[in-house]
Amino acid sequence: MANIIVVVGAGVSGLTSALLLSKSKANAVTVIAKHMPGDYDVEYASPWAGANFLPMSTRENSRWERRTWPEMKRLAEEVPEAGIHFQTSRIFRREKDMEGESCPTDPMFDRDPWFQTVMPDYRDLSAAEMPTGHDSGCEFRSVCINTAMYLHWLVGQCLRNGVVFKRCIVTHISDAKNQSHEGKEASMVVNATGLGSRKLGGVHDESMTPSRGQIVLVRNELHPMFTTSGTDDGTSEILYTMQRPAGGGTILGGTYDIGNWESVPDPNIALRIMRRIVDMCPEIAGGKGIEGLSVVRHAAGLRPYRTSGVRMEKEKLGDGTWVVHNYGHAGWGYQGSYGCAERVVELVNEIREDNGEDLTDEPKLFSWE
Repeated sequence: MANIIVVVGAGVSGLTSALLLSKSKANAVTVIAKHMPGDYDVEYASPWAGANFLPMSTRENSRWERRTWPEMKRLAEEVPEAGIHFQTSRIFRREKDMEGESCPTDPMFDRDPWFQTVMPDYRDLSAAEMPTGHDSGCEFRSVCINTAMYLHWLVGQCLRNGVVFKRCIVTHISDAKNQSHEGKEASMVVNATGLGSRKLGGVHDESMTPSRGQIVLVRNELHPMFTTSGTDDGTSEILYTMQRPAGGGTILGGTYDIGNWESVPDPNIALRIMRRIVDMCPEIAGGKGIEGLSVVRHAAGLRPYRTSGVRMEKEKLGDGTWVVHNYGHAGWGYQGSYGCAERVVELVNEIREDNGEDLTDEPKLFSWE
């Protein structure tokens, strides 16, 4: 008898969870969501992401990123249609930021980071390689993701494995168990609703809040991608850039504004973003200043930030339905997607084993293992 599973949410976390769950023929997986790849809505965070791989976790909580990197690397090497390519990444530090109040991305700027043994070609930068106003930094090989391509690629991989997609709105997590394409009640529900978990009945996680990210997408090309430890324009304003593959344009960022729900781009912030980028890398605009930037669009998205960190756990509802939670990834949803989805499968399999199933012949989740 198939394990009937409904995944709620079609962002990168929900899609990756569905993909790994679908590798077992014992699972019948349905993805339900209000928003699907191709939609652009402020409630739907995944299309707005950059996205790239810049480790943000502490050493103690690095499993999600450690387990995701090998698969992202494999996709960049072997699966061009996924929309992922390699880019050199540079991280620049300012001493005054390192001595100030901590921010959600602080571990990225550690002088002795855990990821130096994980990311390829890691090296410390010399003083001569520092942009004006910065004191130290590092470089390594990373990836950038064209989210418009990658989300659709994930859908295609899920469909190949028999996953069924349904547009559906649920107001309570328990309602999801009745939405399986099998026409039967699901025994397990995966909650990958991101910021929606704040208002979703049966979850109501008030520790969920947006971390607003405003960006400018331009046609100009720049290599390598980089990020800095801070700016002089306020603690919520940050500086980073990355070039998406396959003509996806270059992302100029940005902001990390916790608690801000505003969906409309602020023109003053946009000017500061462009000015910071051009001041650091005049070559991106051909030496012409902001006027040399070819803007595609301005955008703002809401990262699903959770004050206590990502929620990865199982919960049994009063009616006996199991829920596996996978939400609260803030700005690292893509770079932790496979590690977190792997944990979803582990939790689902724990439930299956408790139900007396023999999982001896379950397939490997990753081809690189």
